Amino acid sequence: MGFFSDFKASLMKGDVLSLATAVVIGGAFGKIVGSAVDDVIMPIVGLITGGIDFTQKFITLDGNSYADLAAAKTAGAAVITYGNLVQATINFVIISFFIFVVLRAAEKARKKEVVAPAAPAGPTQEELLTQIRDLLKK
Repeated sequence: MGFFSDFKASLMKGDVLSLATAVVIGGAFGKIVGSAVDDVIMPIVGLITGGIDFTQKFITLDGNSYADLAAAKTAGAAVITYGNLVQATINFVIISFFIFVVLRAAEKARKKEVVAPAAPAGPTQEELLTQIRDLLKK
C-alpha cells in the first residue's frame, strides 16, 4: 500500500471519524453554551453585582492611578488584571454547571432507553444437583 492509501485507511477508521464528529459537535455546543452564558446568565450576574465589569479591574505596579485599563495600558504601565481572572472563574463555574445539567439530562435519557427486562433467574447449583440426584435414584 502506498502512503496515500494508508492515510485514507487511517482517516476512515471509526476512531478518527468519531473524534472529528466530537470536535465539530463540541464546537457547536461551545457556541450554545457561550451564548447562554453571555446573553442569559451574565446579564443576571451583572444585575446582581450592580453592573460591575470585572474585566476592568486591575492593579498598577507603578503606583499611579488610571481611569481605566485602556488608559493604563496606553501609558505603558505594568498592570495585574485580576478582574480577568475573576471573570474567567465566573465563566468557568457557569459553563461547568451548564454542561453538568446537560450531561445529567442526557444520562437520565440514556438510562430510560437502556432499561432491559431482567433475565429470569435459573435454578441454583444446589437445585440442579438435587434434580440430578432424584433422577439417578429413579
